[in-house]
Amino acid sequence: MEEFLAQNAALIVLAVVIVLAITSAVRIVPQSEKYVVERFGRLRSILGPGINFTVPFLDRVAHRISVLERQLPTNRQDAITADNVLVQVETSVFYRILEPEKTVYRIRDVDAAIATTVAGIVRAEIGMMELDQVQSNRAQLIERVREAVANVVDDWGIEVTRAEILDVNLDDATRAAMLQQLNAERARRALVTEAEGKRRAVELAADGELYAAEQQAKARRILADAEAYATSALSEAIARNGLEAARYQVAMKQVEALTEVAQGQGKQTVILPAAALDAFTDVARLLSGDRR
Repeated sequence: MEEFLAQNAALIVLAVVIVLAITSAVRIVPQSEKYVVERFGRLRSILGPGINFTVPFLDRVAHRISVLERQLPTNRQDAITADNVLVQVETSVFYRILEPEKTVYRIRDVDAAIATTVAGIVRAEIGMMELDQVQSNRAQLIERVREAVANVVDDWGIEVTRAEILDVNLDDATRAAMLQQLNAERARRALVTEAEGKRRAVELAADGELYAAEQQAKARRILADAEAYATSALSEAIARNGLEAARYQVAMKQVEALTEVAQGQGKQTVILPAAALDAFTDVARLLSGDRR
């Protein structure tokens, strides 16, 4: 065995070298990573997912970079609004590496650099807004922060996918003042709503009275028209038939008046003058055609 090894030592060494060369030349990169390859200390290439080949003993994988989306730890920083209110803002940033060669050779600590950048941008953006705007326009503030951070980290080969403002905290004194202001605003709105309700009720009542007055006016106009028509008809009848038509009309009015007097509720005694009975006699005579 020793004699065999001595005779074939060169071949064995050559075989080992070939195996090592093949092993170092073939690089299988996972889907979630990219490899940064250096040759004599300088950037040679970026290996993507799959099978890749390098020059044995000359090229080496210097960095294995994950391209998965990452989340920075929640960061808290103080900021002062345009109306001089101190707030504490909680932020969180999601990013991923698109160009590993920029990330590796341009920035040392990516997470710390992004966190510092986000803190400065958040302070600058909040400093241009009042407290009410910070609370009500949080979506716009988040979008502005995300765009500003994306422009800054573009030179590092990084894409900021999301930038979230999780919370805006206030000190106890400011919170109590805001609560008092909110209660006062609610009380004001309640008074305004009550006043609007009363005003609306008065308007509706006035509209109802106006409608009733209009309907009464219409009714009176219709009655007047009817009375005018009756008077006109009576005048024509008098003109055609003479005095008998007038006597008939007067007699009918007397009969209607007596009928209304007699239509009382309960037991009652109606005393009529003797002349009232003549009205019934005149009506009967005129209906029978007797004109005496």
